[in-house]
Amino acid sequence: MDWLKLKSGSDVRGKACGDGAMITEEVARALGMTFAHKLAREQGKEINQITIALGRDSRVTGEKLLAATADGILRAGAQVLDFDMCTTPAMFMAILTPGFQPNGSIMMTASHHPWDRNGLKFFTPKGGIESREVEELLAAAQSLRPLEKEPTGKYEKRAFLPEYMNQLAERIRQGLGTQEEKPLAGLHIAVDAGNGAGGFYATLLQSLGADTQGSQFLEPDGMFPNHIPNPENPEAIASLRNAVLNSGADLGVIFDTDCDRAAIVGADGQEINRNRLIALISAILLEKEQGITIVTDSVTSSGLKKFISAHGGEHYRFKRGYRNVIDEAIRLNQQGVHCPLAIETSGHAALEENHFLDDGMYLVTVLIVKAMEMKREGKTLGSLIADLAEPVESREIRLNITAEDFRAKGQEAIALTLAAAEKHPEWQVAPDNREGIRISFDLAGQADAGWFLLRLSVHDPVMPLNCESDVPGGVKYMLQALYQELEGLEGVNLSPLAAAIQE
Repeated sequence: MDWLKLKSGSDVRGKACGDGAMITEEVARALGMTFAHKLAREQGKEINQITIALGRDSRVTGEKLLAATADGILRAGAQVLDFDMCTTPAMFMAILTPGFQPNGSIMMTASHHPWDRNGLKFFTPKGGIESREVEELLAAAQSLRPLEKEPTGKYEKRAFLPEYMNQLAERIRQGLGTQEEKPLAGLHIAVDAGNGAGGFYATLLQSLGADTQGSQFLEPDGMFPNHIPNPENPEAIASLRNAVLNSGADLGVIFDTDCDRAAIVGADGQEINRNRLIALISAILLEKEQGITIVTDSVTSSGLKKFISAHGGEHYRFKRGYRNVIDEAIRLNQQGVHCPLAIETSGHAALEENHFLDDGMYLVTVLIVKAMEMKREGKTLGSLIADLAEPVESREIRLNITAEDFRAKGQEAIALTLAAAEKHPEWQVAPDNREGIRISFDLAGQADAGWFLLRLSVHDPVMPLNCESDVPGGVKYMLQALYQELEGLEGVNLSPLAAAIQE
């Protein structure tokens, strides 16, 4: 097996049990050893001076992969801090927290993917490692034989989640300007942890005085028996909506398995994720500071851009991929453009005040502070985005590329689309086009009433096509216009596009 195939963006990820398992104990052991040597080399330390913290989500393979990773680190001669059940953001916060401060950390998680998947996510004091570093780790690890070494490092089991909970509690008190023991008294919040690692958040809210009746699926269960632990999943959101409405909660919150993504549901059952979630946190930040720039991925709506502008901010669309969005926000800040938020429509959100760490639980904590403030005023969080214009229609289609050189074929499709825009006056290339090709349309006499974005997937031979319209029938019109331009293109399966037009 080519271990480089395990790379998924800036993570290592794959099937971890059953036939065809790729994330094995052998892989985890070798990666643990390789990461220990990487940290020693980069930090200029002897290997016995390196400490690596390990954590896992609730997946059924988490314990054995954590144990194997620990074994590899110990055989390298480095030290292990075993946090056991934890969250991905907490694994980085441990590096910054006095009394812990390992030299690096590794989280065993596959985010929202099915129960038989798992992976490893690596952190250094600079944050999550980059895609290039993952490739280097995998290439180096594949040639190692850790079992030929005796374990000489030291192992310690410690709990970090209590400290992480204290940090979140302090953020709530600081946000509300109080040191009261129960600052959330009077607020009713239903928590859905999806049987992942985040069930402790309900305990935290209770300790701060919140009513958490209606909370569900708080117990870790790596088979995820109730719903997919994904804040974007319609069934998961529907389940939380029912919990909120049935319990009369002011707010519902939902996390993915490792809690780096989140979404919320209002008291009226309205889901607040994707563009709504971006608009909500943007509105909160813009109340404090005008003129800031909000960095998002490329598939955000035209209505969101208008919303941010109307509230006094700048909307900066960038490439898909939470690391891309975060890195661009950091770069802009270094250039003097103030960007306190980098956020993807998937729910990955990183705040400047939180070290630009993508932490769904921290984001929800900030939202709960605002929810408490607004309840005291007799208002709801949803009122902050009442003026967000949302599309009448939206569609996402994935076009598989069958050509062997899929990147070249994807670029050819994008070039053909750009050429079409040059010959059709009604096709307007978006001025902030930073990924693929985004085309805006005037529809039914309305200016800029629809758009589509055709781009190449970061890793796979696929071209995602997103399309939104503010008028009925606009999506079909735009899809048909695009199909006519790409119809003769070989090497891209256009049948999903043709099928969508026929619906």
